[in-house]
Parts: sequence; structure tokens; C-alpha cells
Amino acid sequence: MSETDASGPHRGSVGVTPRDVLERDIHMRDAYHEELDSIGEGLVEMARLVGSAIGRATTAMLDADLKLAESVIAGDQKVDDLQHELEARAIALLARQQPVATDLRIVVTSLRMSADLERSGDLAQHVAKLTRLRFPASAVPQDLHATILEMGQLAQRLMAKAAEVIITKDVDLALQLEQDDDEMDLLHRTLFQHLMEDRWKHGIETAVDVTLLGRYYERFADHAVSVAKRVVYLVTGEHADEIQPTGTPVEGA
Repeated sequence: MSETDASGPHRGSVGVTPRDVLERDIHMRDAYHEELDSIGEGLVEMARLVGSAIGRATTAMLDADLKLAESVIAGDQKVDDLQHELEARAIALLARQQPVATDLRIVVTSLRMSADLERSGDLAQHVAKLTRLRFPASAVPQDLHATILEMGQLAQRLMAKAAEVIITKDVDLALQLEQDDDEMDLLHRTLFQHLMEDRWKHGIETAVDVTLLGRYYERFADHAVSVAKRVVYLVTGEHADEIQPTGTPVEGA
């Protein structure tokens, strides 16, 4: 028997051992999970960017600060770029790895969260564009400044909490966001009460501006809640509406 025959044609020509195959599989799996982690990191960055954007847009609106408004408008491109990058990564993972079960849920849910966050960025941009449209005047009457400021600050807090939920995967914290959103709904109703009062003296154009602003903040908050709900589904496989927050009393108990 020749040396080639003794060593075996496959082993001698290729030199791949079971250990090599195992190490390759481990490496591929590690790379796969790193890619999943990078998608989560991209979502957190998007959430932080749009949270900052709504805060800065609110300041620009109330101060009639055109330069700040323009920076918010221009900055939305980064949010869009991040979403496109995240989508490309997710689609590549679907194509290469064909994930199942939990991993598939992570990829699909992440795509949906990125859409919520991208839309949130658009809403912050809408606030900034209204500032630019009315400059050098302010679109918000002085007697509504406090309400708009509170709505802007609340929107920023809600998105910061959504970012924390993405990082921690804390289901209870995620479920709390919907309760926090009730405060935004209350502020939204407060705006309309001002608009409906007989003593409203700011004209139709300002009434339209205020109506739009109220809608922008209310929808921004809804997207933050939606992100948190998607994290609940990602972690549990159940929809948030089907889950009772820890410590919440059950009816009839």
C-alpha cells in the first residue's frame, strides 16, 4: 500500500479534520450572533438619535431658532442611513442563515422596530420644518409654550425609555411605557381644549400649526410605545396586550 493510500485520499488532499469543522461552525455561529447584536446596537443608536432630535426640535420651535431647526432637518439623514444599513444586515442574515424560532423573531421584529424609529425621526423633522416655515416668528403662542415644552420633554423621555428597553429586554419596563403614554394623550387633549375655547385669539393659521404639532408629538410617543411592545414580543413570543405587568392586581382578585 502506498503512502497516499495509507493516509486516505480525502484527508491527504484536503487536510480537514472534525476539529476543523467544529471550529469553523463555532466561528460562523459567533459571527452570526455578533451580527444579531450589531442590529440591536443599531436600533439603540436610532432611538437615541430620534430622542435627541425631538428634544432639539422642540427647543428650536419654542425659541424660533432656525439654525437648530436646520440641524435637526439635516440630521434625519443619519437616521435614514442607519435604517437602510440595518435592513441590509437583516436581509443578509435571512438569506445566509435562514434563522428559525427565536432568531427569526429577532430579525423580523428588529425590522419593524427600525421602521417605527425611522418614522419617529420624520416626526421630529416635521417639528423642525414647521419652525423653519414660520421663522422668524414662533409657530407656538406664548400661552402654549409650557404645554409644548412638556410634550417635547415627555416625548424625549419615552424614547429614552424605549432605548433602555431595547438594551435590557425588560418586559415590565416595556409594558410601563403604554401607561406613561397616557400623559401624552392628556397633554394632547389640553391643546385641543385651548383651540376650542371662545377666547382663542391667535387665528386659523396658528390653530392649524398647533393642531399639527400636537399630532406630531402624540404619534412620536405612539412609536416609542410600539418599539417597547415589539421588544415584549421579541422576548416572550406574546403580544404586549396579552401580558399582565408584574405587580398589577388582577380584576376580581
